[in-house]
Amino acid sequence: MLESLINPKRVEKGTWKMFFIGLLYASLSLVLVHFLFGSDAVLVKFSGLMVVLFCVMFSIPFMYFIFKHEEAEDEEVEGFLGVWRMHSDAILAFLWLFLGFIIAFSVGNVIFQDPNLLNAQIETYCSINDPGQVENCISEYSFTSKAISASALNNGARFFSIIENNFGVMIFTLLFSLIFGAGAIFVLAWNASVISAAIGIFTSYKISEIPLGLLRYMIHGFPEIASYFITALAGGILGVGLIRHGIGNKKFLKILLNVIILIIIAMVILIGAALIEVYFTPLLFN
Repeated sequence: MLESLINPKRVEKGTWKMFFIGLLYASLSLVLVHFLFGSDAVLVKFSGLMVVLFCVMFSIPFMYFIFKHEEAEDEEVEGFLGVWRMHSDAILAFLWLFLGFIIAFSVGNVIFQDPNLLNAQIETYCSINDPGQVENCISEYSFTSKAISASALNNGARFFSIIENNFGVMIFTLLFSLIFGAGAIFVLAWNASVISAAIGIFTSYKISEIPLGLLRYMIHGFPEIASYFITALAGGILGVGLIRHGIGNKKFLKILLNVIILIIIAMVILIGAALIEVYFTPLLFN
């Protein structure tokens, strides 16, 4: 019923509207998981994943509409600038949706004060930033112990750790969007929830500090997630084009070239985001 009340076509000419849709979907996901599964001894262990799952189910109609619409446009353009101009609106819509996810997840996480709500996300954060001390990191960043310590990794090792993780996410996003189309929203919603968990850690779970936390992680978070959105868009376009035209069709070959251009753009942005995260952001917040 919800997907019928909020029609994807209504936001086609107003990408900023996706921000409020992201707020709504992420908030509903947190509320449903907290109140429906918070007291279940078994399912509560998987709260972090279920939050993302609900968010994905809400968002799939929008992802499918955007992929289908962008593939049709992709048949008419070529070259780096043409491809970027054609798909920039879709990428902007994804970024607004992502920002809505992050703000809702961050605020909801602090309001509910539920240590299980983003449990998997905190563990993921620790495995990336402090892989040698994951258990201690999780304990340190829980609601009952809010001390913040520096990463055990030096800048060079941390950069390569982040690059390895981010390129892995990028490849997974490409394959997931190619195989499952709109299902790539899982990867994107998951990353929004991980960043929200990191914001909670950085702000010591104080709602008044959330704007500072957003600034701390969005400096590199926006270009990073933009690269994932571009990758998801490329995979979705490739999948739809393959179904519509087949491998040998000239239109498909044109789509394939444009997909390669999108992936190259995404890789460059992703490397830049990692450099910002490791070498620039700490100068502002340490």
